[in-house]
Amino acid sequence: MAQELKHVGRVKATNKKCLVAYRTLPGDAYSCLIVPTENMPDIYHDAVINLVESSAGQEAYEFAEALDRTQFPDGSRMLPWLHVNNRLIKAPTASVEMTPVPGTGILLSELNQIIAEQRGIAVDDLAINEGVNDKPRKVDVAPVNELAAPTAQVIEEKFAVSKSLTPDQQAKEYRSRADKLAKEAAQYRRLAEELVPTKKKVL
Repeated sequence: MAQELKHVGRVKATNKKCLVAYRTLPGDAYSCLIVPTENMPDIYHDAVINLVESSAGQEAYEFAEALDRTQFPDGSRMLPWLHVNNRLIKAPTASVEMTPVPGTGILLSELNQIIAEQRGIAVDDLAINEGVNDKPRKVDVAPVNELAAPTAQVIEEKFAVSKSLTPDQQAKEYRSRADKLAKEAAQYRRLAEELVPTKKKVL
């Protein structure tokens, strides 16, 4: 009998395979975030598939939790890499069919409704409540010395540009890097807003 896998599905309209990073979103219970797995470079595709098939992937309440604490072979953390490279796609839960076992399927919207009913909560609460059968999250805290401020030498090496460039060329390179970082920061903010919208202060 084929192994039953959580987080595995397909886009109903196209029949293309995907992994479900978030089954529901806070404030938007009928949308999810998926990772289309087709057309991914092999090195990233294989790493993501190995993760979802692993105990860490299967024990995660949301697959995004496992993605956020796992690195690709190139050292990049999976969840941020997927977002920056536009591999995290928002989709209606009714458009995604979960396929825990080949040949079987259930719409994610229906699965969420069943899970909510079993737990005695609303579908809206699935995004923030872990099930009683899910293992508690483990938060890895880095040792204090790893969080210490970097030395001046490390900072200099990280931000150095070729000394063969003219001052104007060096300045252009620094501005280019700053623009790239600003774009990445904006993408991270958009993802954060999609997951948990900023609450407006009521005066």
